Amino acid sequence: MELFTVSLPASLQKSVNKLTQLLKEQALVDLHIGSKTEQTAVIEFQQVSDQNISCLALLPHFQLKTHGHIVYKAASLAIAEFVVSEMEPGMLAAIIRRKYRHNSSADTAAIERYCHDLLHGKEWDSLGTRFLDADRLRRKSKVAAEVELFLQDNTELNVKGFTTFRLEPYRKELAEVVEYALDEYVLDKQYQEFISLLKYFVFLQDTKLPMVHLLHKGGHEFMLYDEKFQPLDPNPPTDRIVAEMLETEMNIEDMVISSLIAVSPKHITIHTRQQDMQVIRTIQTIFDQRVTLCTQCASCSSSIDELVQP
Repeated sequence: MELFTVSLPASLQKSVNKLTQLLKEQALVDLHIGSKTEQTAVIEFQQVSDQNISCLALLPHFQLKTHGHIVYKAASLAIAEFVVSEMEPGMLAAIIRRKYRHNSSADTAAIERYCHDLLHGKEWDSLGTRFLDADRLRRKSKVAAEVELFLQDNTELNVKGFTTFRLEPYRKELAEVVEYALDEYVLDKQYQEFISLLKYFVFLQDTKLPMVHLLHKGGHEFMLYDEKFQPLDPNPPTDRIVAEMLETEMNIEDMVISSLIAVSPKHITIHTRQQDMQVIRTIQTIFDQRVTLCTQCASCSSSIDELVQP
């Protein structure tokens, strides 16, 4: 006896094997097939075409009252996993294309990358995978809840139609992700334009000191020294134009960059144990070939170790 059929669009027919496997694996887990509590298989998933998968009840072992709700729940979890892992990127791309179809200046590919970073790790790096996994599980649960309700009353589930016309809470969340990604894209674009402007200003500026050492104490704390390792004023007079740019356009990392621009060195050596920090990468971008990174040298190793002591 056929309980229901799941249909995929032609564009996803290459993934029908994956969905079939997900359905089978989830059913085995939820129905405890082969365990002490449920030795006999009561359902079977069959791939009946390149796009269709049928769920068959194996009589007389299948009992609707006993197994029905478990089967629907298992299928809903498998389909939800498929939607989030296989269809979510395409759904985001469709939202972006629809939203910005009249905006030729919008870099839709870049916005898609921002969406991917938001949903798959980059924005969660500081929080760890536990939060990333929880966020993914929450999205999956939204899909599964609606799929389960649908299967209880219907025998045909067209996955493409279902994701297009149902799943309103899930689709609304994806639309919000797109909005947030656009904000991040615009801010980063403005930031890059501003950094380019500073880089150009530094290029035009006459050098005032042959060499400075920037000693990274840890976190966002830095100390500035001249070529003889004598302390420099941490807040030297800054060019009025640069000061206004920094104050009104963007707050750049505790004014470290403002100080470096003010002393206008011919060469900068950054002594740090955290060379991948954003502010250090920004300094390298602005001052380009003037910058040398030092992670441990005779001049600074003891100084950094002493400064970073708790």
